[in-house]
This record gives sequence, C-alpha cells and structure tokens, in this order.
Amino acid sequence: MISKQALLDRTNNGFEIFRFYISTKWQLGKNFLNPLYEDKKASCNIYFDRNSRIYKIKDFGNDAYSGDCFFYVGKLKGLDCGNGTDFVEILKIINRDLCLGLGDSEYNTSPQQEQPTNKQAVPELQQEKPKPYNIIQQRFSLKELGFWMQSGITPEVLKQYKAVSLKEFRSENKDGKPFFYASSESEPIFGYMGKRYVKIYRPFSEVRFLYGGNIGDSYCFGLEQLPAKGDTLFITGGEKDVMTLAAHGFHAISFNSETSTIPAGIIYKLTFRFKHIVLLYDADKTGIEAAIRHEKALAEYGVKRLMLPLSGEKKDKDITDYFSKGNSRKEFRQLFIDFLDNLYNETMTMLKSCEIDFNNPPAKAEEVISAGDVPLGTQGNILCITGGEGTGKSNYVAALIAGSIIKDNRTIDTLGVSVRDNSDSKAVLLYDTEQSEVQLFKNVSNLLKRAKLNEKPEELRAFSLTGMSRKERLQAIVQSMDKYHYEYEGIRLVVIDGIADLVLSANDEAESIRIVDELYRLAGIYRTCIVCVLHYVPNGLKLRGHLGSELQRKAAAIMSIELDSEPSVSVVKALKVRDGSPLDVPLMQFSWDKELGMHIYIGEKPREEKEKRKEKELANVACEIFNVQKHLTYIDLCDRIQQIMDVKERTAKSYIKFMREKEIIIKDPSNQNYFMIGHII
Repeated sequence: MISKQALLDRTNNGFEIFRFYISTKWQLGKNFLNPLYEDKKASCNIYFDRNSRIYKIKDFGNDAYSGDCFFYVGKLKGLDCGNGTDFVEILKIINRDLCLGLGDSEYNTSPQQEQPTNKQAVPELQQEKPKPYNIIQQRFSLKELGFWMQSGITPEVLKQYKAVSLKEFRSENKDGKPFFYASSESEPIFGYMGKRYVKIYRPFSEVRFLYGGNIGDSYCFGLEQLPAKGDTLFITGGEKDVMTLAAHGFHAISFNSETSTIPAGIIYKLTFRFKHIVLLYDADKTGIEAAIRHEKALAEYGVKRLMLPLSGEKKDKDITDYFSKGNSRKEFRQLFIDFLDNLYNETMTMLKSCEIDFNNPPAKAEEVISAGDVPLGTQGNILCITGGEGTGKSNYVAALIAGSIIKDNRTIDTLGVSVRDNSDSKAVLLYDTEQSEVQLFKNVSNLLKRAKLNEKPEELRAFSLTGMSRKERLQAIVQSMDKYHYEYEGIRLVVIDGIADLVLSANDEAESIRIVDELYRLAGIYRTCIVCVLHYVPNGLKLRGHLGSELQRKAAAIMSIELDSEPSVSVVKALKVRDGSPLDVPLMQFSWDKELGMHIYIGEKPREEKEKRKEKELANVACEIFNVQKHLTYIDLCDRIQQIMDVKERTAKSYIKFMREKEIIIKDPSNQNYFMIGHII
C-alpha cells in the first residue's frame, strides 16, 4: 500500500522529495528563488516543521506557494493537492519518479495522518482493476493497409510495433456490463498489443480509444523498439505518430495521451541514450498547452519542444498530417535543423566567424623562425625551448631575439636558425620570470652586441617579472601585449623565459591547460610567435609534467638544448615539429667563444651522430610500447608510435621501417605480429 506516511518514511520526512524536484542549488534554511514561478527575489526556503514533523517550503514573498512536499509536487505537475483523486496521483508520481518501490495495489491516506493544505480529508482509493477482455485477430485487409500506408506505415512497421487488425473486441464497462465491437469496412478496429493489455484504436468511430487488461501508469508506446543509442528521440501524442516517424527513419515514443503525466524516471534514463529529447505534440490548443507544461516540468532533463508548421485544424495538426500533406523526410529534417539553429543561435553566430572560407582563404602564416627548410616558429603558434640547467637556453633565446630586432640585411650569428628581421618595426617582447634586473640588463646588452647594434631599438621591450606574483605575471603579459600590438601595429616575437613560473605547479593539470590555451589564443589574436622557455630536462622525445604535456600538444615545435659529451658544446635537437619528423631535423651545435664574448654556431653534428640519436630514441620508444604489450600488429604499432611521438601516420610508418632495418623490432613470420628482442613471452 502506498500512503502519505509511507512516502514520508522513505524520503526523510519529505526532504528527499524537495531535493529531487528542485533542480536549482539550495540549502536548508537559506533563501533561494522559487522555481514554481518567475521569482525575482530569493525569498523562499525549505525548513523542518517541528509540529507536523515534515519538511516544507515557505515563500515569504508569495504565501500561495508555501506548503509541504505534496503541495509542491502538485503545483509542479498542475494537480490540486486538496482534491482526493489528484492527491493520489501525486503519491503515484512521487513513488514512480523517486523509484521508491512501494506497492501500487492500493493508494491510501489514513485519517490520522496530516491532511493536505486545505484540510480536506483524502478518501481511500482502490486502483482500477484490470479490465477483462477478449479479442479475435484477423489479417489486414488491403483497405486497412492502405489506411496505414497513407502515413508511410508499412506492414513491417506494423509488425515491429505489434499493431494488429481485430475482427472483434469484447470487454466490460465500469458497471461490469459486457459490451463488444465488431470490425467493419467502414469502422475497422486495430489493436496495440502489450504483455498484459491491448489498446484499441478505432480511427473512424465515435469511441476511438479503449483498452483491455492492465495498461498501467507508465504506459509508453515504442519504448522497447528504441535502439541502445541514438541522436534524437521525439515524444508524440499518439501511437500512430510514433509509427509514422519510425516509417520515416526517426525514433519516437508516446505516452497514453498528450495530457498524461510523463514519468520523469523514464526520461532521466533516456537522457543517457539520446542527445536530444523533443516534444512533438499536436499543433492545436490542447497539444500546445500540454507541450509547454511538459517542457517546463522536464526542463532539468533538457527536454525541448518542436512546433509543427500546421494550422491546428482537425486534419492539419500532427506529424502524421504533416507527412500526409506531401512533406518528406528531408523536409522534416530541415525543420529540425532550423529548430537547432534557433536553439544554438548565439553559438552558431559566433562559430560562423571561425569557419574556414575556401573562397577566401586565410593569409598564410609567415615563418618567424626556421631551421633549414623546417619551420619552427610561425605566426599564430607557440615554439617551446626546453633543457636542463646550464645548457645555454637563455643564450639561445637571446640569439632568436637578436635576429628579430635587426632591420637591414646585416648578417649575424643566430646559432644555426633563420629568423625573420624586423623591417616593419613591430614590437619584440621579452618577459623574464627568473632573472634579476641586473642579469636581464646584462643579457639584453649581450644580445644587442650579437645584433651589432649600439643601442636598444624602441621596439624591443624587456621586463623582469620576478617581483610579481604568478597571477600578476600572466595579467601583465596579456595586457601589455594588447597595448604594444596597437602601439607598434603588430608584434614580431614574444619570449617568455620561464613559462613554469606562470603556474603554481607544472604538474597542475587544470592550470597548465589554462595557461597554454591562453598563450595559444594570444598568438592567434596578435598573429605572432610566442617562444616559451621551459626550465627542466625532457624525457627522451617527451616533456615532463602536465605543463610539458600540454606544450607538447599545442606547440608547433619543441627544441631541446643539451650538453654534448664535450661539456663546452651545446646541442640543439628537435623533439617535435608540426610538419615532418623531429628525428630528421639536423642536430645543431653551439659553444662559447671567449674572444667574442658570446656563444657561436659551430655547425651540425655528423650524419652518423644523427642516425645514432634516431636509433637510440626509437629504441626507447619501442621499449615503452612493448613493455605494455609484447606483440602488436602493424596497425596497432603504427597507432602507438603516433600517440607517443605525436607524429603523422606517414612518419610513424617510416619509423617502423627504420626500426626493422636496425633490428630494434622483429616481425614474426608465423602471425605477422611485431615484437622486441628481450620482450618475448
């Protein structure tokens, strides 16, 4: 038996009922906006009434919306808590929606229990007993099939949805008197068959709908025919509309009628299976009002409503009428696309400006820094420089800045890379987060010497940010970039020497993503190249920490500077290049020249060294792959290399070929799988 007290016992005196039906954030005893109406001032709260021992809602701005949990659900569902029949319906809804599992054979409120708000007693109500019935099925006649085919519903669809033609239907009325209907050519009888019931449909008769057996409170036609996953689910007003949509390739369900309460529990479960759940009710007054009410009641599940472009007249109001008028699946899809356009109007308007126009292609990103034929730093991208302590990172970065501030054709040493000059006098910005003012002044003086300039160009701005907090540093970079972009009509190059000092921890995933995303956004907005210096040693071809991982993903190129076997020589090698393979980029060397008082470029490492490096790095990658799985197919191995090294498929295949030639990996002739020596099971 379901009683008011039974529900209160299972819901912490009604507290869980409020928590289920109030989707906005609220706390016990604290004011919030009443969701029952367009409340503009937070003046209602949930409290525990010590006299009645149940939780209630109190609206200090409008007392008409104050009451207990049953009153609240009644208001939400358009039911009168003071009406006996409606109150029983409220009990059913709560039991169903909260999945309380109380027996549904009888609904009762005891006179001893607290009565609804208006003090009227609720009488005991027996649930209606199953109606006895008897049917005689028959084959569909050609005329009957023609009736269904007008809506596109084929015999296959009728069979799928268990719709049958009936020769006769017998049952009893409310007084227990037997009655029957016989099918005729002018008044056919159809039946929607369930496990314990049949719903009768007589399209041309005065009494159109009847049922026999126990149809239940949660009747949902078309539910068992739905796929496990789908894009859109329509909720219609009737079974015929469900089958019409199915015949045109759309998923749909219907409840007993448009005015029936839609079980929130069913909708909640369907949200995991469908992207969109859309009310598609009749275009008449009843259908529109019901759709609006259901949309509001199911708002927390994202249920929307779609209006059909019909007049609402008798033969021009539902989806079946829509298709009967000659509209096709394509036209209905367009109607839904228009609905999505309206739903996503703001987003789509913003996205339009981001769409690639192939008739008006964007300007090609200019190379700012390159090594041979390989672009390293381009407009709108990030270039990452990394390495351990004392490897010469700051001096290498100084060479890049020196190359970017000259305005004529003078030749300077940029340590093996080509840097675009600054003939158009754009801003060049250096932000140092580690070194003192004195050391930064010395570094800038040295890079001016490398650039063969006697004084600092106006466009070069250098800042020591060590005195700022980490949060202030990023704000200073963002705002100053904006100012200098307009002041110098563009930014040639930005260098952040110590990007890790913009975050609290290089292993903070959320912070790392936020910082790198922001810098990538700024590079695109100002069409500049941002060079980020990361002060820690990479692990093979990968950077450490979340900050390193995010830079590995977003940077156009990553260059690592390491000390050679000869400690006075630094070697620059590529860990990543967006176009091509990092292992094919030359190993560039530079060292300190005491006479010149600066680092100088001393050429590339021999080809043998490059091959040795390639073999070593790929052996490390193979170890990482085959430590997880001992045998891999060619396709799986190719995928793993692409993931680990962040390279394209073509490059991954060339690496597999190289590893086979060097016998790093071996192909098993018996099963065509690959394995690594020392990793055989």
